[in-house]
Amino acid sequence: MNAQAGLEAGAQRRRSWLGLLTPAVIAFAILIALGTWQIKRKAWKEGLIALLTERQAAPPIALPPPATWPSLDQASDEYRRVKFSAAFDNADEALVYGAASSFRPDVSGPGYWVFTPARLADGSLLMVNRGFIPEGRQDPKSRPDGQISGTTEIIGVMRWPDGQHWFTPNEDAAHNLWFSRDPQSIAAAKRLGPVAPFYIEQETPVPPGGLPQPGKIVVQLPNNHLQYAVTWFGLAIVLVVVFVTWSFNSRRREHGHESPPAQPQSPSRSL
Repeated sequence: MNAQAGLEAGAQRRRSWLGLLTPAVIAFAILIALGTWQIKRKAWKEGLIALLTERQAAPPIALPPPATWPSLDQASDEYRRVKFSAAFDNADEALVYGAASSFRPDVSGPGYWVFTPARLADGSLLMVNRGFIPEGRQDPKSRPDGQISGTTEIIGVMRWPDGQHWFTPNEDAAHNLWFSRDPQSIAAAKRLGPVAPFYIEQETPVPPGGLPQPGKIVVQLPNNHLQYAVTWFGLAIVLVVVFVTWSFNSRRREHGHESPPAQPQSPSRSL
């Protein structure tokens, strides 16, 4: 009976060991993949910081001619500082909901980015993010000094539209509200006609009254990806150590290297 029970117990431990091997391997693979992804993110972030630092230090160049706009490439042209003259069409400004920005540490609290069409001398149109306004200043009448008229000399940074995500709300054109910086969507809703595939993040001029609040991009992007990678790789090592230790002890018990617990002795009867 004891031998049979021992065999059954050993088989049960073996099934338990093999049953945990597959999920352990899957968990290990996931942790390694997450650590590797963070290493790639670190390289991407360092490249972005270097690119931003270089392009923000460069003097502004002339805005590319409208004939070249369709051939511009986000990877090679985004974040370039440009200068141009245009007239704002304040009647068609749009509000894009926004909050604190890693590029704009001078902006805090909930508010909106003011996107205004700007028309060049040849009639071409592009959208300009004129800057930030806090909650409660959506109505242009609350900031009349900022409604600049006539031709204006503008310096800013070329930016490409935000990507749409699962959790990005749909635009509310009826209330002049967007949730992603998308000049094509704004132009279509307002029937402005063709616009540039990019928009301009305005640096100057600062309008009278200070609103909308333009500003220069500041390169202060967090780069904690190495720390995250070390965490994921460390958890993978811990998983291996715990599993190997557990399986080693399990195999020892299976082969009888552990002394069985002492059996209680029955009290002897006196004669």
